[in-house]
This record gives sequence, C-alpha cells and structure tokens, in this order.
Amino acid sequence: QARPLTRYLPIRKEDFDLKTHIESCGHTVDMCHHIILTQKMCKGYLTKMGGKIKSWKKRWFVFDRLKRTLSYFIDKHETKLKGVIYFQAIEEVYYDHLRSAAKKGFFHLSLANSPNPALTFCVKTHDRLYYMVAPSAEAMRIWMDVIVTGAEGYTQFMN
Repeated sequence: QARPLTRYLPIRKEDFDLKTHIESCGHTVDMCHHIILTQKMCKGYLTKMGGKIKSWKKRWFVFDRLKRTLSYFIDKHETKLKGVIYFQAIEEVYYDHLRSAAKKGFFHLSLANSPNPALTFCVKTHDRLYYMVAPSAEAMRIWMDVIVTGAEGYTQFMN
C-alpha cells in the first residue's frame, strides 16, 4: 500500500516567514496552545519513539530555520540536548496512515504501540525513520507543515 508523497518542496528563501507561511496554509496557530511559532522557529512538545530502545518519550522540539536543524531536548529549558536532525537529512514528512508505529513486530522487534496512532506522523531521514506523536490533530498538522519547509534531503525536483 503506497503512502502519499510530501506535499511541498523545502523553502530555502532567506526572508521566509515561517509563521506567515503556516497561517497561509489555513492553520489557526493562535488557537493551538501546544506550539510556539515565530518567523524562524517552531517549538513544542512531541512524543518520540526512541532509536535504539523502542519506547516513547516526551521531548521538547525546536525547529530552527537559522540553524537549519530540528533539535530535541529533555524539556523546554533546552539545557539537555538529546538529538539533532539536520534539514539536509530530512527526506519526507508524512502522516503514519499505515499505522506502522502501532503494529507489533515492526522491524522484527517488540515495538511499543504508539500512544495515539491517530496523531502519529513520520519524519524520514537518510538513515532513520522518526515516529512522533503530537498532542492534538492541529498540532500534528502544523508540525508536519513546519518540518517539510526544511526537508532538504529530497531534492529530486529542485533546481
């Protein structure tokens, strides 16, 4: 069963206003209290599946257009960095419509079910598939549209 391709190509313009772009996509950012969105950054909690140990952990995510990174921390104090995803490595961002994160035996491991399959999305990089769960449907849609603006790893159709 095929999954949909990423809806947009990455946006590399220096003067790009992330908040204006997300609002122009139809999102009601001010009504979504799970996300802090500015011209160059998006911040908020997501629950992420671990890379080696397949457990779900709540992490504070920071999407930074200036650093061209999606970083995650233990909490919103941003003192303990847990990982970084570089824009150049992000190939695709998509909704987990196959419920891959909710199926037992994924990767032949005993995988813990997604805490909320309906709010689970995927960030595919060159070397890993990240499963993330948003706190609400609107937060998930915003995060997906935010992250795809930095998805520079899939450049087949770019000039």
